[in-house]
Amino acid sequence: MLWKGRRQSDNIEDRRSDGGGGLPGGFGGGPGQFRIPIGGRAGGGGLSTIIILVVLFFALKACGIDPMQILEQGGVLSDNGGGITTQDSAGGSGSAANNDEMKQFVATVLAETEDVWTGIFQANGMTYEDPKLVMFSGQIRSACGFATSAAGPFYCPSDHKVYLDTAFFQQLARQFGASGDFAQAYVVAHEVGHHVQNLTGILPKFNQMRQQMSEVDANQMSMRVELQADCFAGVWGHFTAQKGILEQGDLEEALNAAQQIGDDTLQKKMQGYVVPESFNHGTSAQRQRWFAAGFKSGKLSDCDTFNNPI
Repeated sequence: MLWKGRRQSDNIEDRRSDGGGGLPGGFGGGPGQFRIPIGGRAGGGGLSTIIILVVLFFALKACGIDPMQILEQGGVLSDNGGGITTQDSAGGSGSAANNDEMKQFVATVLAETEDVWTGIFQANGMTYEDPKLVMFSGQIRSACGFATSAAGPFYCPSDHKVYLDTAFFQQLARQFGASGDFAQAYVVAHEVGHHVQNLTGILPKFNQMRQQMSEVDANQMSMRVELQADCFAGVWGHFTAQKGILEQGDLEEALNAAQQIGDDTLQKKMQGYVVPESFNHGTSAQRQRWFAAGFKSGKLSDCDTFNNPI
């Protein structure tokens, strides 16, 4: 990905030097936190057909979702395959130069998402609100509760912020074989996809109706939320590719990341077997399919995971 020398977003909060802020260990979490291993405003007109379909879907389905079921695995990674490296939270230290480069990379990717989504929203008679991206190390306090790096990157709809411990990139590259700068960009774009869902009313509707769902139904619905965020990340990738800044192999990096963080792949790797009813992000094949759908067409109407088979 030819990211160097491009505009960097000012919407970065670098809190890596906070040292966790003295928060207690462990992950308490809070309602409405959308994680990956990764109330808004809607103006008149709506965001194309997909938003209308989603609203109709929820109007017909008297059900809700537990956001804590959303996104257990995270984005993706850095490292020896050409990605950006940083220090890991277990104590390994990267150089200041590497850390600076990581911030520049994340700020550049965030800027690219700002440009793409601002254009899409304007085309649909809406105004895009840029999210903030908080870089942290170890653990962090958000409007959705406490989180540690083990939770992976996540989006908090309460404060409209994406939270990212970049050491998680390195962890996923080493443990799950997902590396490369466009794989990392896919993770950021996925979390921004949740922000888009928040601004268009999809996530608030989930929060409003979540108490009426069983755990199994909540898992099924969270898969649709996650897969749509994957598709939105693909839409971003489509327009980024049109700028000529993607390199050979970048798409494959993102698809490999989607493969490595699928529920079935992760469960097989971690416990040796899969429990389909517990899936809440999507299988590897599903995650690849929906990212590829958005990447191929760049159309939001191709990201309707709520009214189409997943």
